[in-house]
Amino acid sequence: MTSVEVIYSVFYVLFALCLVFPPTEFVSSGLTIHSLFSSFLGSEDLQFVQYNIRRTTLTAILHSLLPIGYFLGLSQLWEVGTIWSQPVLSSWSIGCLLSLGVVTVVVVFVLRWRNDQWSGHPLAQTLALYANDRGSWTSVAADVNTEFRRIDKFASNALSMSRVVVTDSWLIQISPYRVHILHQSDAKLSMTDSQELELSHLGSTAVQFLTIKVDSTRTDIPGFVVRLNSLEYNDFKEKMRSPIGNARSIVIHLTLSDRFVDAFKTQVMQNPRFQLTPRTAELENCIGCMQNVSNIKLQKLCDDNLSGECTTCYCRPMWCMDCMGKWFASRQDQAQPATWLSGKSPCPTCRAVFCMLDVCLLHNPDE
Repeated sequence: MTSVEVIYSVFYVLFALCLVFPPTEFVSSGLTIHSLFSSFLGSEDLQFVQYNIRRTTLTAILHSLLPIGYFLGLSQLWEVGTIWSQPVLSSWSIGCLLSLGVVTVVVVFVLRWRNDQWSGHPLAQTLALYANDRGSWTSVAADVNTEFRRIDKFASNALSMSRVVVTDSWLIQISPYRVHILHQSDAKLSMTDSQELELSHLGSTAVQFLTIKVDSTRTDIPGFVVRLNSLEYNDFKEKMRSPIGNARSIVIHLTLSDRFVDAFKTQVMQNPRFQLTPRTAELENCIGCMQNVSNIKLQKLCDDNLSGECTTCYCRPMWCMDCMGKWFASRQDQAQPATWLSGKSPCPTCRAVFCMLDVCLLHNPDE
């Protein structure tokens, strides 16, 4: 390959990857298949089923054209005499034939789907199983469209390639080539895995993704697997009728504040303990939650008494560790979560400034 062909190949591969796996910037800018062909696809909010039948079909066709597009573009870079040389013609011909084979297979599937008003499409075939005596799959599709238009449905992050939608009656997973749909009464959910990423395309903070296996109680409808951001799990769970099993006891970080409280507790456990004396008054319940016993005392330990921004707090123990962690998080710059651990906060009672190094657990010598 010449340098021009290498450059062309690299840029074409990048273009293909951005088309198949559109990054957040492409999605937000509207450079996706469903945005560029919105006039053909119609409105998902009005006709969810018909929209996704057209979308999955168009996506399969356009993606199948990428290999043949590469070879046709590569041929334009060759000189007139070069393309007829035996080695080049052989590799180019094989590539074109394989690419045409991919397009042919996809077209055959699309023609099969299109028979009898798209009744051969996998989504239509699944809906037909729920039709029973109500007629064709279109009657079930009308019910799905009606529920999808309601504003109380759950819908996962729209910037993700695979979306999850939960309506009053249906659990739906939307992917580029397939739409899985299952009636809620036929769904059995169990959490199987958790993945924590320090960096992701969703932001600069750590993200936890939960893998939930959806088993179907019907033998004629397959199950599937959904992947959710842990921040969306609570809304997802509230919309589902059936409980979600968690046999592996996976810890779910629901919010950024919850993740910070975990880090806050880890640091406090490493700090020196505040020694209680027998003369110390009996501890009362935390004034924040009124449930846990107060177990936190603020004591300036990060520096000497005359140095630094932190000041001495003379309040008696009145807060538990959970409430103090939530209070500390609420006093930080919400736009800069990376600075929370090194931040400072006023005491919720006397307003004395403290940092995480000044938060001490109580130690009772009588225990």
